[in-house]
Amino acid sequence: MNRFVHSMLVVLLVFGLLAGCTPAATPQQPAEPTKAEQPQQVTLKVWDILVNPTEDEVAKTLIAEFEASHPGVKIERETMTFDQMKSRAKLGLSAADGPDVAQINQGYSDMGALVAANLLVDLTPYAKKYGWDKKLSPGIVARNSFTPDGKTLGEGNLYGVPITAELVGVFYNKEHFEKAGVTVPKTFAEFEAALEKFKSAGIVPINYGSLDGFVNIHVFAEIQNLKIDRAYLDDFIYGRNNVSFNIPANVEAAAKMQEWVNKGYFTPDFSGIGYDDSLAAFRSGQGAMMITGSWISGDAIAQAPGKFGFFLMPPLEEGGKRMSTGGTSTAFAIRKGTANEELAAQYIDWMVSDRAAQLWAEKGIVPVGKVEVKDADPLFVDLLNAWAYLNENDLVGHYLDWATPTFYDTIVAAFAELMALKITPEEFVQKVEADYAAYLKTRNP
Repeated sequence: MNRFVHSMLVVLLVFGLLAGCTPAATPQQPAEPTKAEQPQQVTLKVWDILVNPTEDEVAKTLIAEFEASHPGVKIERETMTFDQMKSRAKLGLSAADGPDVAQINQGYSDMGALVAANLLVDLTPYAKKYGWDKKLSPGIVARNSFTPDGKTLGEGNLYGVPITAELVGVFYNKEHFEKAGVTVPKTFAEFEAALEKFKSAGIVPINYGSLDGFVNIHVFAEIQNLKIDRAYLDDFIYGRNNVSFNIPANVEAAAKMQEWVNKGYFTPDFSGIGYDDSLAAFRSGQGAMMITGSWISGDAIAQAPGKFGFFLMPPLEEGGKRMSTGGTSTAFAIRKGTANEELAAQYIDWMVSDRAAQLWAEKGIVPVGKVEVKDADPLFVDLLNAWAYLNENDLVGHYLDWATPTFYDTIVAAFAELMALKITPEEFVQKVEADYAAYLKTRNP
């Protein structure tokens, strides 16, 4: 045996003895991951108004799936009502620890004011990156766009992305229609004749609760749209061509609201009833009709499939065309200054994804994007057909409260007096016009 081989045997023997004295390591024991290898823990704060049970269920599903596809990301979600969001959004988005993403109402009083305060991220680059500009029609993009100073709605940068379509019309209880011998009206005169039939049959014609101010706005607008055209409404909302609220069509719409109050067509004591309570009463069978938006369809279908139908407020003449109040849901926006801007954009993209559209449709809620649904509830079919009709004929109207930064508060206060029969239709219109005229002066000094 040569010296080299002998030396190697000695070394091996020593190592063997040492191994015999050392406890064996646990087989396949993974090493602790280093800090760099661990998923980064990120909390994304989201505020939304998806409070009704069906919307909440869809939102929770989408959030769980988003978290699953983004290891280390936790969505901290806070829900609130529409009015609560209006009152809390500016303060919340001004805070360094405020929401990264918030659902913001379009129009000057909300989105415009936040843009002017430099609190929202310009989403135009993300729209191009994720294809939102192709998913949303030009008209919908315009409703979510402002100039960077927040002074001009309908142009400039994109600041919000909506998730569902909205159209205001008439939900009706099929049992009450059958009991009173009423069919879906084809003209406004037939609609008013139906109101009288329900009243005579002891059925509340229009389920109503106006404690939440937007309810009056929606019903008024559906009457107003009988006699105004798109040119006037676009000019009014976008502050163009010095149009006025003080026009005969608006006086007549206000007079019709008071006429329906005097004739007892609304739920008794409606001014003290909140929207959610009114909606619950309608779903339980109180009232023949409810003039509201497509956002209630999911819960209506879930709780009483086949019980309700939907139609657009009929025109003055059969076959005529009239606009309907609508557009989209309030829009998801991103807080300026958030450290999670890219992640927030990914969250919004997920909320308007094809997967999200399918979930909304399965729950009977009309999504912004196109979707195919088989074996749908007849109510949802009514809504899809109505939305397609409005889109194809460019008849999707606007929400009136977008007109000025203070318009919502002004018109809600004026409606409280109008519906209490404390002011005349002419006085109502003059009160609202004062707000609008003052605003136009600031735009066109």
